[in-house]
Amino acid sequence: MISINSLSVSFSGKTLFDNVSFIIKDKDRIGLTGKNGAGKSTLLKILSGKQEPDTGGIVLANGQEVGYLPQEMIPDSTRTVMDEALTAFGKVNALEQEIDGLNAQLSERTDYESEAYHKLIERLTEANERLHLIGGSDRMGVAEKVLLGLGFKRADFTRNITEFSSGWQMRVELAKILLRNPDVMLLDEPTNHLDIESIGWLEEFLQGYRGAVVLVSHDRKFLDKVTTRTIEIVLGKIEDYPVPYSRYVEQRAERRQIQQAAYDNQQKEIENMERFIERFRYKATKARQAQSRLKMLDKMERVEVDQTDNSAISFRFPPAPHCGKIVVRAQGAGKRYGEKQIFTHFDFVLEKGEKVALVGRNGEGKSTFSKIVVGDLKEHEGTLEWGAGVKIGYFAQNQAALLNGDKTVFETIDDIAVGDVRTRIRNILGCFLFSGEDIEKKVKVLSGGEKGRLALAKLLLEPVNLLILDEPTNHLDMRSKDILKMALLQYDGSLIVVSHDRDFLEGLTSKTYEFRDGKVKPHIGDVSVFLADRKMERLQELEQHAPQPKTATAKDVSKPDRPQAVSKPDSAQERELKKQRDREARKIRTAIERLEAEITALEAELAEMDKIFIEDASRCTVENCNKYEEKKLQAARKTDEWAEMQEKLAAME
Repeated sequence: MISINSLSVSFSGKTLFDNVSFIIKDKDRIGLTGKNGAGKSTLLKILSGKQEPDTGGIVLANGQEVGYLPQEMIPDSTRTVMDEALTAFGKVNALEQEIDGLNAQLSERTDYESEAYHKLIERLTEANERLHLIGGSDRMGVAEKVLLGLGFKRADFTRNITEFSSGWQMRVELAKILLRNPDVMLLDEPTNHLDIESIGWLEEFLQGYRGAVVLVSHDRKFLDKVTTRTIEIVLGKIEDYPVPYSRYVEQRAERRQIQQAAYDNQQKEIENMERFIERFRYKATKARQAQSRLKMLDKMERVEVDQTDNSAISFRFPPAPHCGKIVVRAQGAGKRYGEKQIFTHFDFVLEKGEKVALVGRNGEGKSTFSKIVVGDLKEHEGTLEWGAGVKIGYFAQNQAALLNGDKTVFETIDDIAVGDVRTRIRNILGCFLFSGEDIEKKVKVLSGGEKGRLALAKLLLEPVNLLILDEPTNHLDMRSKDILKMALLQYDGSLIVVSHDRDFLEGLTSKTYEFRDGKVKPHIGDVSVFLADRKMERLQELEQHAPQPKTATAKDVSKPDRPQAVSKPDSAQERELKKQRDREARKIRTAIERLEAEITALEAELAEMDKIFIEDASRCTVENCNKYEEKKLQAARKTDEWAEMQEKLAAME
């Protein structure tokens, strides 16, 4: 367990945290969310001990280990992938050495009744229990399983880690955190360097993890599948809800709606009381009543509405210039680096206004093909033709890193803007939340999200009819991603987008191309259709490797209409299984009835409180509103539990 007490942090005159307190419990699954620059990464650094707060402190339970994966780092290892992954078991090795040493001491001693001997026994027991808890008996097998889950191939295990890109090196760092099996795992944007399949594997791993997990992610679906609690950092404060992200957004909106209604009612009441006081305070016959209302005003507990940070990027892509019906055509496209064939024999046609997604594991050729279409890679297999009048806008995967760090935000745009656009630079930057002093900041001091927004702003400098976006959502917060998606849905040009963000891709494209094992396979539909197709393919692969039924004999074939004998299970065993199922079903039905009664009671209480608030606005105090809100949350949780029980019962029946 970690206790965060009265935490305050300021940076460059900006308050990130103002007297923040909360607790991370064992087995918590917490999603940290908030706008870019709100302080999510800073909070993880503080929790990991990498940074000290201005005031307040962190209390960690004795003996608990914290594992921390930063958003970006530069690994300096020269080991192979497997050897580097196995360094995660340093604590296991140390425990084993300690156990061997304790056993050696015990074997040499004969003072069995002494206090020192008993202390050695206790230390040995504790060390064995700890070793059993953190595992490590099959280090090589466990490491292999994690590396394969994160997208490595067995052939990669013996390759030097320096041969891999920074994204793949970050995967090794993630593997080491998972293998260390710490009590609390802090992960800062762990999906940024993963493909869709690896993200799915990581979801399952974290769902079954023994310890607590605190993660920062802008992948809504990932948060919903992994987390059960959401903490949003907003304007120096935190909002803490015991639900995944999507449910949190709904409940936050409901909470603020209730708060706003209570606030409005109270303001009307205050206005009426002030008007009465002002009118009658000097009249002898009403002075006592006016004085009474004045005291009521002084004692009234004022309703407050949670502050919200409503700043968000706001833009639309310029209308696409006219071009031919066929925007891009590739025939037999492929790319080879030395002896390594990335992909080959890819036939691709993109029509005017069509939006497609490129998906697949990292290193399979998605970004490579994007560069071929842009024209950055001249040497490739096959042919590539652009349609008449095609103008391309390109956002590279490392676009933010390509920005000149020594230039200011304004200079970055001004240096490449031409014509009338130069008169609108400040307006364009304002749409991407750069205003005032921010415009004069050096690019090198910007956060990852700010650099991403600046790189996106460059796409508005000139109208284009083909947008090629390679991982555009990395480092963008939830709201910015939603606005970018909306702008792309409204964009009337053609789109090729590379992304592993399922929520971002869903409903955005009409065709999905999967890059896998040197080949490219089209799937008609968006990413949801692709994932469904891949699941079916994996099931078919399992069926192909399943034991085949016994070949029919001549005797079987001679009597085709006769039903084959089916071995009957033991009748006593069958009866016992049926009894168990019936008992379980009765328990579920009882639980359903109990939940229905509780939900009905809560709904009745909520209806009564609604009636009271409407009839008497003065009853709408902060305390009563909090009670109302808590009952509403209870009702929502009970309803979710009731739905789960209904599903279980339906599955049994």
